[in-house]
Amino acid sequence: MEVLFELLTKFWYLWLLIIAAGVLEIFMPKIKGAIGEKSVAFFLSGLDKTKYKLINNIMLSVGNKTIQIDHVIVSNYGIFVIETKNYKGWIVGNEFDDNWKQIIYKYKEKLHNPIKQNYGHIQALKEVLNDFEDIKYISIIAFTTRAELKVRSKTDVVYTINLPKTIKKYNIENITDLVKDDVYKKLISLNVDSKETRKTHVKAIHKTLAEKETKVNGDFCPKCGGKLVLRNGRYGQFKGCGNFPRCRFISK
Repeated sequence: MEVLFELLTKFWYLWLLIIAAGVLEIFMPKIKGAIGEKSVAFFLSGLDKTKYKLINNIMLSVGNKTIQIDHVIVSNYGIFVIETKNYKGWIVGNEFDDNWKQIIYKYKEKLHNPIKQNYGHIQALKEVLNDFEDIKYISIIAFTTRAELKVRSKTDVVYTINLPKTIKKYNIENITDLVKDDVYKKLISLNVDSKETRKTHVKAIHKTLAEKETKVNGDFCPKCGGKLVLRNGRYGQFKGCGNFPRCRFISK
């Protein structure tokens, strides 16, 4: 017992390093996400403030749930809805896939299709901004340069450093200054800023993902409830909904 106590006191710094490494591993996904969002906020801060009004990390209450959006830009050219990702390695996917892949050498990991994720954000914005008709919504997915994009889509999927150039290619004005200011003020007034609400939002996301995983593991389609069947595709075997083509869910 005395020997153990002596080792603990003599090498206390090693235990401190082990604990710090464990804490860092737990919070690393949040840290990476925050870095990605901060880098995007930096690139967007240089836009002409008379034409573009930027809102970073906005959370909206829609019905009985909350929606968190990384960046919204209310402009004279439309409302830009930007989802940021801070992954490394190859990012492989198509516009309508349910999941994309992150590939680092032989390591492969699924990530939810951010285009579909951002589509949900746009629908939420349309609901809270239903007083404003004929508003153009522009979806942009932005990855940091840690990733190598292998994505095929009509939706803009770009590197964060190319965001200003991507935004500026939309140069036809369809929103007046008055409407732009009114939309911006309404979104600011609806922004839920409480830490408790944000914690609830994160828990709801984890619960939804867990429920989806449980259904897939039980060979049930999380979209329509149909039976999942094993199919052979171009890139190997995958599970697809038996109600295809009515339901196009696939689990890779």
